[in-house]
Amino acid sequence: MRDFKYKNTRGRKGQGAISWTGVDLLDTEQVRSLTIILRTKGCYWARSDGCTMCGYIYDADLNSSGAEVKNQFDTVLNCYGKNFDVVKLFTSGSFLDTNEVPADVRNYILNKLSSVPKVIMETRPEFVTGEACEEISKILNRAEVAIGLETSNDLIRNNCINKGFTFNDFVNASKLASSYNLTVKAYLLLKPPMLTEKQALDDANTSIKEAARYADTVSLNLCNVQKGTYVEELWKRRLYRPPWLWTAVEALKQTAGMTTVICDPVAGGTARGPHNCGKCDDELIREIREYSLTQNKAVFKTNCEDRTAWEFVLEFEHFAYGAPLIN
Repeated sequence: MRDFKYKNTRGRKGQGAISWTGVDLLDTEQVRSLTIILRTKGCYWARSDGCTMCGYIYDADLNSSGAEVKNQFDTVLNCYGKNFDVVKLFTSGSFLDTNEVPADVRNYILNKLSSVPKVIMETRPEFVTGEACEEISKILNRAEVAIGLETSNDLIRNNCINKGFTFNDFVNASKLASSYNLTVKAYLLLKPPMLTEKQALDDANTSIKEAARYADTVSLNLCNVQKGTYVEELWKRRLYRPPWLWTAVEALKQTAGMTTVICDPVAGGTARGPHNCGKCDDELIREIREYSLTQNKAVFKTNCEDRTAWEFVLEFEHFAYGAPLIN
């Protein structure tokens, strides 16, 4: 998980990559990791339509070139070196989209990381092609494609999130990646808009179970309110509340042992992020991160009186047609 030592390693024209070091699981061992977010033209889906909760497109550089992306990566690597067991490559879009990261730049980056035990790259499923998988498998000893599935429910994904692909697209991409000995990570979204807290919990449990059939790891991402998004508009009108931390804890406990499930509550404890009453937030966030590194549900020991309020929300929020009962 991240240790919050962020660095904005800027390129020559100021289009900087964001990077940080942390600790992640490699098999069952806790190892050093490096996360790199390259600033590219941004997600093509966000430019044409976009997901309801994602505001990363506002950090994109529409004029970004392959040379600038390459320079960003080199700047990060010069800053940190390659002494990591896991390196994660993000673009807030798709690392395998050649309009964001040209194939020659992608292969340059991967060749630079060829000695790293595991490299993870985020992408939409439509960019998981045989050609890309073959090239990756030739360069890296161990690679993983991370796909933002969000939910196994097509109705929720396309009507509440507007993701623009189906569960079957994810399945096909996962099978193709696996055929080239690439592992797969599925990102799931806890509490998309228009769901009650109970529906969000049930959807997370079902999605973890179904995604685990095709993914080696599941990352449970707790929805937060990003600027310029549909979710933010709902939040401003008090029609959306980010998930309770209790919901995340319960989802992790109920699915323990199914597969490796990791979770990092971004913006946790804030009004825009997953939160409880405020008294127990920090402790629960710590326990969620500890679970991600240990996969041991015994780490969840916190008790707080606001759990009663959360249980009330689970039982009665549907009477308010999903409008939050408690903010």
